Order: sequence, then C-alpha cells, then structure tokens
Amino acid sequence: MDDFDKREHQAQATRQAMEEAGISVNAVWMRYFSFTGAAGEYEIDAYLNGSLELPAHERDLLAHAVNELIKELPPPRMAPYSTNQLQPRLDRDSAEENG
Repeated sequence: MDDFDKREHQAQATRQAMEEAGISVNAVWMRYFSFTGAAGEYEIDAYLNGSLELPAHERDLLAHAVNELIKELPPPRMAPYSTNQLQPRLDRDSAEENG
C-alpha cells in the first residue's frame, strides 16, 4: 500500500468510525480545534469525503478527536442472560486493557 492509499484509508476509516458512532463533523471539528487543529470545519468535511488531503499531524489530531468522542459515548445496550435478567454492561476501559 503506497502513501496515498494509506492516507485515503485513514480518511475512510475515520469517516466510518464517525458514522457508526453517530458523531457529526461539527462535533469532531470542535474537539479537533481544541487540540490546536489548524483546518477549518469545511476542510475537515472535505478530507473525510476524499476531496482534500491533510498533513499527517492534522489527520492524527482528527483521529484522536474522533476516538475521544467515541470513548465518551455510553456503552451499547447488551442482551440480558436468562439466568439473571440483569442487563450486562460493557466496560470499555477494562475491555481495552484486556484486548
């Protein structure tokens, strides 16, 4: 995979993570900007849609913003077991440490 393919894959994977989590471009841009991100909201949107390239540092700041927003989301609902009728919780922090 050449550098262009890697950059394109990073943008696609970031966009997919945002879509799956239901996170808006505006929310991501606000968090990214708080990390001293230099691109504007329209540039971020263009990057995520494959119309603009960003330098590696800006792409990584954007990925960090997305990942932080995802970590702040409540865990997804899980199915209860028949033995206890309690809803199991997904503890993201312990799952990340073990996986």
